[in-house]
Amino acid sequence: MQAATAAPLRISDLPGPQGLPVLGSAHRIQLPHFHEQLERWQQEFGNIYRVRVWTREFIVFADPQVAAEALRDRPATFNRTERVSTAATEMGFGGLFASNGEKWRQQRPMVMAAFDPGHIKRYFPALVQVAQRLSQRWQDTTESGQDIEVQHDLMRYTVDVIAGLALGTDINTLQGDQDVIQKHMDQILPMLFRRTLAPFPYWRWFKLPADRRLDVHLEAFRSAVRDFIAAARERMARDPALRTAPTNLIEAMIAARDQPGQALNDQDVAANVATMLLAGEDTTANTIAWMLYLLSRHRWALERATAEVRRALGDDRVPTRLDQLDALPFLEACAHETMRLKPVAPILPHQAARDTVVGGVQIPQGTLCIFMMRTGATDPRHFPQPEAFDPDRWLRDDAAPGKRISMPFGAGPRMCPGRYLALLEIKMAAATLLGGFDLAHVASADGEPVTERLAFTMTPTPLRMRLSPRRSG
Repeated sequence: MQAATAAPLRISDLPGPQGLPVLGSAHRIQLPHFHEQLERWQQEFGNIYRVRVWTREFIVFADPQVAAEALRDRPATFNRTERVSTAATEMGFGGLFASNGEKWRQQRPMVMAAFDPGHIKRYFPALVQVAQRLSQRWQDTTESGQDIEVQHDLMRYTVDVIAGLALGTDINTLQGDQDVIQKHMDQILPMLFRRTLAPFPYWRWFKLPADRRLDVHLEAFRSAVRDFIAAARERMARDPALRTAPTNLIEAMIAARDQPGQALNDQDVAANVATMLLAGEDTTANTIAWMLYLLSRHRWALERATAEVRRALGDDRVPTRLDQLDALPFLEACAHETMRLKPVAPILPHQAARDTVVGGVQIPQGTLCIFMMRTGATDPRHFPQPEAFDPDRWLRDDAAPGKRISMPFGAGPRMCPGRYLALLEIKMAAATLLGGFDLAHVASADGEPVTERLAFTMTPTPLRMRLSPRRSG
């Protein structure tokens, strides 16, 4: 990753916002808008700058080519930050997401196998059943004259999908309004974000009310994870063939855990189950929510996507075959355009695992770096009229370079293993809505403008959606 220029710059040579003693620039940062503040500083200081928050200094990179090069060089040169790894492990999901080095290499193949496209295609009939439940939920809400709580329903949808695919369990939160696991999951990632940016790990010595509430949610979540593992062990006891031919991630990890001399332990299994649930729920649900919002704001795109879906589905109201989803190029383009404008991971913090040079800057081992993932995707040098919602840009012959700039699933060896599933879920949910309903509007629940909020992932403010039954035709 050596720069082809003269001697690399030192970190002290970089520009950046003037900080205060002790605080640094912390007083200028609101956690829900941290990414937007970094984007404003990029406009002021350029594509590489430094910023200090409390006692920690970050180097911020906004050039997409630099980000792609650094991400491809993981895990040799960059890893999860120590603070993220430690906080995630303390909270019980220090699996593949938080692991580095050899531990990451041991777990990666099993997780990749769980999200292999062939495995996902075999799971498709169960995905159809989840989509049918989502459609029924929306129909019931619509008939009662109520608006739909968008993120609330979509997170139930995505957690049901990931639980079925990775855990082999039909938890069916879409048809249950009791104390569902999703209610507890919603509280975890925002607190992880708060802890990663806290000035010190205060919760180890004293706990604020938010930390005590988190403990309650974490215990309920861990209890559910233990139940998933116990159910999988029971299935494997009844059918020993599952040890040599596991059908999902949890069975594969249990089989590996039970092998003599295996480095995996019970905690690793539980951590990866928790990680799959959390990561599979939050990121995809929020991407779908952003997509529905953007379609509602661009009626021409909504009408075109609706017509495409209804042509592909024919008499169906919910997709029942993979070839129907394959016949939705414009809808898929809407998903890519949504992820360009509203990436759920607009910033990626990493820590240098060794001395290196990035973007012509000497980066010592242990340096904290933030790679900004949206700045390149909204730069007119890479995308004409970058602020416009233009799904057609992904259908043109020259779309390939844009995919190397807009990297919603990351890049390199640590690219999101669930990217194929995520795109399938997005298309399935959107086609279920457009195939069975007419979308009247999507707006914020409080009537205020819709804004971005960073809580580890970037979410819209709570959204409400008004549907009506599909008109004939």
